[in-house]
Amino acid sequence: MAELFDSYKSNYGEAVAGSIRFSGLKHDFFLIAKADLLRRLVVERRLRQGGAGVRALDVGCGVGSLHPYLEGAFERLDGCDVSEESILRAGQVNPGVTYRACTTPSLPYEDGAFDLAFASCVVHHVPPVSWLDFFREMRRVVRPGGVACIIEHNPYNLLTRLAVSRCPFDQDAVLLNAAKARSLFQETGFSDIRSEHFLLLPSARPFARRLERVLAPMPLGAQYACSAYV
Repeated sequence: MAELFDSYKSNYGEAVAGSIRFSGLKHDFFLIAKADLLRRLVVERRLRQGGAGVRALDVGCGVGSLHPYLEGAFERLDGCDVSEESILRAGQVNPGVTYRACTTPSLPYEDGAFDLAFASCVVHHVPPVSWLDFFREMRRVVRPGGVACIIEHNPYNLLTRLAVSRCPFDQDAVLLNAAKARSLFQETGFSDIRSEHFLLLPSARPFARRLERVLAPMPLGAQYACSAYV
C-alpha cells in the first residue's frame, strides 16, 4: 500500500477530484466539511476542559490535504502515514504540522500521547483482518479520557460507491458501514461510541448543515464519522 500512495504524492488531489467530478463539487468542499466536524468534535467531546490545548494525531494523513483546513483547531497537530513520499510532500506544504512515517504495524508514538486521534478515509484501505489492530493502536496512543474518531465512506450511498469505483487508489477498498465501525470501537475497549452521517447536501450553508445534523442518524450522507472515548 505504501508504494501505491508513494506514486500519488504529486497528484493525489487531482486523482480525488477526477473521481468526484460528476458531483460538480470540488475536493475542498469535502475537506472543509471534515475539518468543521473535527472542530465541533473537540467542543462536543469536551476536550478543552480547563482551557488546556489539544494535541491531535491524523493517522494515515497522506499528503496532508486536510491540514490547511484545521489550522488553529489544535495546540499541536501530528500526522503519520505508511507512504514516506507522501509524508515528505505533506511536510513541504504544511510546515506547522509534525510528520512521521509509519513503517511498522505499531504507530510511532508513546502510549497516551494524544488527546485526539483521527483517521479520515483510511480504514477502508486497511485489510479487514487488521481492522482490530488498527483500532487498538489508535486507542493505545490516546490518553484516558481522550477521543478517537474515524471518518469513512458510507457504503449505502450510491454516489459514494460511484466515486470510490472511479478513484484509482480505491480499487482495493473494503467499505465498512457505521455499525461495523461502532462494533470495532466496542471490541477494542472504547466507550460512549457515537456516529453521524454527513455530506448529504451539496451546500455548506448553515441551513444545509443544520438539516444534515437532523438527518445524521440515518445512513444517507456520503460519509460518516464515528467517535468514542478511551
